[in-house]
Amino acid sequence: MGQLIDRTDRGQVTAADSGDAELLARLRTGDESTFAQLIDDWSPVMLRVARNYVSSRHSAEDVVQDTWLGVINGLDRFEGRSSLRSWAFSILINRAKTRGARESRTVASATLGGPDETGPTVDPERFQGPTGRYPAGWTSAGQPQSWEEPERRAIGHEAIQLVDQALDQLPERQRLVVTMRDVHGMSADETCDALGLTPQNQRVLLHRGRAALRAALEDYYRG
Repeated sequence: MGQLIDRTDRGQVTAADSGDAELLARLRTGDESTFAQLIDDWSPVMLRVARNYVSSRHSAEDVVQDTWLGVINGLDRFEGRSSLRSWAFSILINRAKTRGARESRTVASATLGGPDETGPTVDPERFQGPTGRYPAGWTSAGQPQSWEEPERRAIGHEAIQLVDQALDQLPERQRLVVTMRDVHGMSADETCDALGLTPQNQRVLLHRGRAALRAALEDYYRG
């Protein structure tokens, strides 16, 4: 990820998008319904992008929440030289990278105590924490599901899982570009601005990522 360009959250980004003018005006007047809709629309892809940099979904959720606070606090400084979404994602990526680096230092420090001090090997996100209704019980996402599903539903679910797995196996920048462009419909300009990529580099990453996903799906349907 060393080739990605770090951004700040002061609205100092390039490329104009005049279509944001009305949206920005509503946000600056404190339109809560507009802001709530924006959170609903953008948070899923924000969460997925943040997850590329941090150690857990919980950390990614914290980064997304912190990003929205940064957006609120920075609206008056945003100069409109990029799309509003590109600016928001540049904030997200900076904060996710900062948190990810901090987590890496923490993990490295923890391992100095030897193997006896390492944590459990079971994914903690599958279980409720001490504040849950049933501490140490299954979360709704982690609870094992029955394999007795109708064949049609199983095939569709399997295909979705295949795409997710193929995405996870892509190199990081390919995964980010494909996620932004194809999974969540961001434009090429928005993706370039958020990730600090040239248009040519973005096209190459998108082409290679799509080709890898296509190959994975072709292998699945041939098999």
